[in-house]
Amino acid sequence: MPSNMTIAIVLPQPPGYSETFFRSKIKGLQASGHKVILATAATECTFDLCSQIKHPEVYKNAISQVLSMLLVFVSLLPHYNRVFKFIRIEQKEGVSFKRIVERIYINASLLKLKIDWLHFGFATMSLERESVAKAVGAKLAVSFRGYDIGVYPLAHQNCYVKLWKFTDKVHYISDDLYTKAVKLGLPSDMPAQKITPAINSIKFQLKQITKVVEKPVFLTIGRLHWKKGFMLMLEALSVLHKNGIDFEYNIIGEGDDYERIAYAAFQFKILDKIQFLGKVEQKDVISNLEKADYYLQYSIQEGFCNAVLEAQAVGKLCLVSDAEGLSENVINQRTGWVVPKYNPELLAEKIVEVIQLTNIEKNTISKAASKRVKKEFNLEKQKLNFLEFYNF
Repeated sequence: MPSNMTIAIVLPQPPGYSETFFRSKIKGLQASGHKVILATAATECTFDLCSQIKHPEVYKNAISQVLSMLLVFVSLLPHYNRVFKFIRIEQKEGVSFKRIVERIYINASLLKLKIDWLHFGFATMSLERESVAKAVGAKLAVSFRGYDIGVYPLAHQNCYVKLWKFTDKVHYISDDLYTKAVKLGLPSDMPAQKITPAINSIKFQLKQITKVVEKPVFLTIGRLHWKKGFMLMLEALSVLHKNGIDFEYNIIGEGDDYERIAYAAFQFKILDKIQFLGKVEQKDVISNLEKADYYLQYSIQEGFCNAVLEAQAVGKLCLVSDAEGLSENVINQRTGWVVPKYNPELLAEKIVEVIQLTNIEKNTISKAASKRVKKEFNLEKQKLNFLEFYNF
């Protein structure tokens, strides 16, 4: 890999302290002597690991917008060659003059950069920015995640046609997402590399061997959103309740679907068995994982899911759906159980089956899961993979 490369990573906002995927990637690149620039939306949030630039703000007030555009366009004068190249590329793509002007404005921060790689952390972040890398003389990389491939294209057909044309290399987190991307038009001969999420295996340790419990504790960590499958998990747990199995179900996460999920729990007559813990600090995430007996992630759509990796690392017995990357995250009947999605009755049956396993059987799965996560999904391996990614 060439030395002293400059890589710009485009994200909607700076990664939080607990978002290890991007933070570990940036640290790894810097440790190898490469400069990283983070480009985000106009936000008050700042980033502590590398320099950060922000896209120009889009104002609702017309006067404020005009003034901002004038200032931005003046700042682009020293970079007029890149701007003209960007205009020519966009014209060739059939973009109207009005839209080109708008795109120059929203991409101004990127058009000023002198970089080797422009990497969009999410495919949706590349929309209306596809040709920027070519305009500034950089290579273009894009990462695919669950929403990018499994959700957004459903309402926006052919949304990535232009992206495929300008991309030099793609990063994907699961084989299933890659297969879906090819069906969406990604050329099968385009350079691509699979780099899965990873976790800090020092923080997530196997501390307690699975034991027999009278009242099982279930846990799910995730945004309160339809794609996480909370309704299906509640329906499955209601079957346990009807069959006289007592339990506790803890949910960590926030989201717009809180009331809908809570009301569904009330309708299923299990609301008193559920604790909505909201957003918690990482130390509390770990403590809740250690208290739980079983981890549930019966998602409708899921790119990969770090929370499932963390649950396996501490030895929890995980039951997940077969949505996208989850079937690669968990090896069915070896490190957990993969249940076909949209079938809460089958999930309930599998939960009961797992509860009834012997201690020896449970401990075998628990240890295998923890060992595999620490071997295959550690931060050091992820760091080396990303160094390889840019050596292209």
